[in-house]
Amino acid sequence: MSVPYTPWPQETAALYRAKGYWRDEPLTSVISRHTGKAALAPAILCGERRFRYADVERLSDRLACAFQARGLRPGDTALVQLPNRAEFHLVFFALLKCGAVPVNALNNHGAFELLAYARQIEPRVAVLARSHPLVAEDPAGERPGSLLAALGESVGLERVLLLDGAERTPEECLGGFAWADDAPLAATEGATPDPAIDPTGLAFFQLSGGSTGTPKLIPRTHNDYLYSVRQSVEVCGLDSSCRFLCALPAPHNFTLSSPGALGVFLAGGAVVMAGDPGPATCFALIEAHRVTWAALVPPVLSLWLEEAGRTDRDLSSLEIVQVGGAKLSAAVAERVAERLGCRLQQVFGMAEGLVNYTRLDDDDWTIVNTQGRPMSADDEVRILDPAGHPVAPGEAGELWTRGPYTFRGYYKADLHNARVFDADGFYCSGDLVSRTPDGNLIVCGRSKDQINRGGEKIDAQEVEDVLAGHPAVRHAAVVAMPDPLMGERSCAFLLAPSDTRPSELRRFLRERGLADYKLPDRFVFVTELPKTAVGKIDKQSLRDRLKRDAAQTIAEQTSVPA
Repeated sequence: MSVPYTPWPQETAALYRAKGYWRDEPLTSVISRHTGKAALAPAILCGERRFRYADVERLSDRLACAFQARGLRPGDTALVQLPNRAEFHLVFFALLKCGAVPVNALNNHGAFELLAYARQIEPRVAVLARSHPLVAEDPAGERPGSLLAALGESVGLERVLLLDGAERTPEECLGGFAWADDAPLAATEGATPDPAIDPTGLAFFQLSGGSTGTPKLIPRTHNDYLYSVRQSVEVCGLDSSCRFLCALPAPHNFTLSSPGALGVFLAGGAVVMAGDPGPATCFALIEAHRVTWAALVPPVLSLWLEEAGRTDRDLSSLEIVQVGGAKLSAAVAERVAERLGCRLQQVFGMAEGLVNYTRLDDDDWTIVNTQGRPMSADDEVRILDPAGHPVAPGEAGELWTRGPYTFRGYYKADLHNARVFDADGFYCSGDLVSRTPDGNLIVCGRSKDQINRGGEKIDAQEVEDVLAGHPAVRHAAVVAMPDPLMGERSCAFLLAPSDTRPSELRRFLRERGLADYKLPDRFVFVTELPKTAVGKIDKQSLRDRLKRDAAQTIAEQTSVPA
């Protein structure tokens, strides 16, 4: 049985094979290719534990056998939610070896998201952390029902594998897994799974990075994803000396494949697992393991830059910090070399496919001010105006793309697919970009990330970039707030000292040439900004907060005293 998905046209697939992009190899080859002496090199460093390539291959084989013993068959689906631990990668490779198609939920996804994924894929098996609040027993009866019960009722899930919180050695780590019905794992030492991988077919589901609603499911094949990983390794120049800090959620497309953990495995380096991306945790790991690469999102980078001047940790091994997931302001980008003593690489990609990198030998202006250029010669990019016509060189427009690792349709989403794909298979990302003469893209915002202030259109990204240049502002998020007269006004949520004066911020923006109508009508100083499951600023949450504030104000103004 196979899981249906939207394939590439036959002639396009044949072209990608002929060019060597698609090699009909399984994703698990990033581990199995390391034999002999290379198999004894460290693959994953997790706390005090050291997993060699041979360990990852052997343990994922045993785990795959345990899944097959429980009836998992090629084409079955799986729901996985695990924290940033070595076991995440063991489970991922084990499921692939069974021919199963997993969706890897992020650790901060709740019951709403997990149940939505389960209803879409109808999983045969789930792998979850026993300590997760949605899974753990509730003797006090404070929760209306456990996640396991809800999954059983909604999709008939029967097979659940739970991981405890113990940090077991590689020799004993499979002892941390147990079936929910308390049956033994039955993972025999030395066992190898029955061959089940179809390297020409679907590998797993990636999650879209949308900032609202439940992320949609993106079918990724062995061929397209492995090409993406392989090309990322080539562009980034990874080799076996790389020590990559997995600080963001391990299932995130950025952390997994750009070049991410899979790229490091392909190159023969080591992945250092971090429980959280904060500087306190990560700086200690950088010092202890001589980390050379790290991948961050802009809000986390801001925290690192702030702490770098105060820390006693030795960060001298750090060579490259990649930043992606959201637009990085030039003002913040310029601080990386001085504060962290390393080079910056900007990454603009999407779980749906297209990945852009600034190159490590690019000039300073390109690295600071652009989000890179496509990594494949066959990445096709169109930048179109609202009427669907190409924009003039240097002007902003909506990004449409297709290529050897850009998917052809969301899973079970025909209506949405009809809106975001054209007849030629180009995908509309919703990003507003411009292109420099040498082909680098500059992200200008999102097509829906605009504020209509009495007919004047304000690009939130533009205002955020200028605000980020103020020395008191660590991060800014500009959103629309409802207004009965203007329709919308703008509000800037700022990570900045609360005694920062709005008048000073407006003066700063005017001095930088920002038009008066673009100046935020309101400033809100916060100690943290809400984030989506993939680490981006959750602007919808901020908009909802403003709507609630407006409704409360109206209610108070119209209330009649008793």
